Amino acid sequence: MSEKEKNEQIEVQDVPVEMQDMSIFLPDNIEEAKEVKEVISSRFKDKKGNPVPFIFKAITTERINELEKECTRFEKVRGQGKVKKFDSTRFVERIAVETTVYPDFKSGELRRVYKTEDPIEVAKKVLSIGGEFQRWIELTQEVNGFGDDEEVLEEIAKN
Repeated sequence: MSEKEKNEQIEVQDVPVEMQDMSIFLPDNIEEAKEVKEVISSRFKDKKGNPVPFIFKAITTERINELEKECTRFEKVRGQGKVKKFDSTRFVERIAVETTVYPDFKSGELRRVYKTEDPIEVAKKVLSIGGEFQRWIELTQEVNGFGDDEEVLEEIAKN
């Protein structure tokens, strides 16, 4: 970093928050989430024998909220009335499917071949070695800014 860049950085930090440029946060100035490529397993190879990376892209907060609602149900419990039941495992797996651009576990071809309509089950069959599936889950959480802490996702869903 040049001396000029360091000075500019210091100057911005000295400016009161209310005086800073809010246009930074306008939709046209916000960068779109970038795709991330990562090899999940060396078992998936192209025709030249090179490992094929999966492609991931972060999903929106709005979509995460929709998934949270889809993974929540209410049950009547005697003496307690309606009780909220949240399936945190399904929630994390749904985020993983939505974040994975390639391979597309929702594709009709994969669902047909693996004989299931559930994209999560397709992913479990493709990533049949436990460590592969866990690595995939962890990477999709990282891509979405959660790190590898499942408790963070559960806390978001509770709120």
